[in-house]
Amino acid sequence: AGKRLHTGRSRNDQVATDVRLWLRGEIDGLLELLRQVQAVLVERAEVHADVIAPGFTHLQVAQPVSFGHHLLAYVEMFARDAERLADCRRRVNRLPLGAAALAGTPYPLDRERVARTLGMEGVCQNSLDAVSDRDFAIEFTHAAALAMMHISRLSEELVLWMSQSFGFVRLPDRFCTGSSIMPQKKNPDVPELARGKTGRVYGHLMGLLTLMKGQPLAYNKDNQEDKEPLFDTVDTLRDTLRIFVEMLAGLEARADKLRAAAQQGHATATDLADYLVRTKGVPFRDAHEIVAHAVRVASEQGLELAALTLAQLQAIDARIAADVFGPLSLEGSLASRKLLGGTAPEQVRAQIARHRKRLA
Repeated sequence: AGKRLHTGRSRNDQVATDVRLWLRGEIDGLLELLRQVQAVLVERAEVHADVIAPGFTHLQVAQPVSFGHHLLAYVEMFARDAERLADCRRRVNRLPLGAAALAGTPYPLDRERVARTLGMEGVCQNSLDAVSDRDFAIEFTHAAALAMMHISRLSEELVLWMSQSFGFVRLPDRFCTGSSIMPQKKNPDVPELARGKTGRVYGHLMGLLTLMKGQPLAYNKDNQEDKEPLFDTVDTLRDTLRIFVEMLAGLEARADKLRAAAQQGHATATDLADYLVRTKGVPFRDAHEIVAHAVRVASEQGLELAALTLAQLQAIDARIAADVFGPLSLEGSLASRKLLGGTAPEQVRAQIARHRKRLA
């Protein structure tokens, strides 16, 4: 009986099937880890919804934001990663078995029944394509590379935020190390390693694309080289997500440092322009020039814009009144941005509620 097991099968379609079944299971595990990463970021965002932080463009202070809002930006990124992986899973979950070596088989196999038995969503419809296709592996590695890119962006911010020049956050000691000769150091090793491992996954993606680019139909021995990059991509993404779930759970913002940074760089200058537009009917281009003048005056005096007195502001434009100091405050700036997707704490909490429902 054992001699009959190979009937109607080839190593080509068997291996392609086994890799797809394995990758399907790994994707399911990665989707759960992505859910956990999102959940812990949502929890941290809720804790820090009212913490005022500097929002940056070009790594310069631009406008104040809620630190919780900043963390939720990564929730959106990881949510897209999960969507991509779930969509990729549909194309992974198709059955090559029955294609045999390349041309199909004369035996009357019920491929649809086999697909149903294995929990697959369909069969590969062309035998030549079935045994030679590695699009599913490339597509997965592409999705993994994007997820690692998002991890790397978060890692870069954690590295910056942990530095003495910023001092915005603390990470648990077990995710950091000291220096071999400098006892005062607390180096953010886990974020740095994750940032470095991103390049590893990028390399696997380019390797798989290059592996396939010159192959004629159908199966070629080149395809044995797909296993190492695919397996290592799964291992790298899985291990990185797993440790980030634990590390992010211990992330603590230093509200005093974040607030001090948000008070630099005339962060509420745009709010002064918006004030002139909304309450005084000033065209925005004119308001922009008025605020630029006010920033120059403040800078010449070594002050932040919000520190100018009412008299100083009225000397720049007489239409400015005492009610300007509400919009010029950090809290006023945040509270005014309550449009859907904005940084107002009430909007941040609404987004947190949406994410909790989605991730439940």
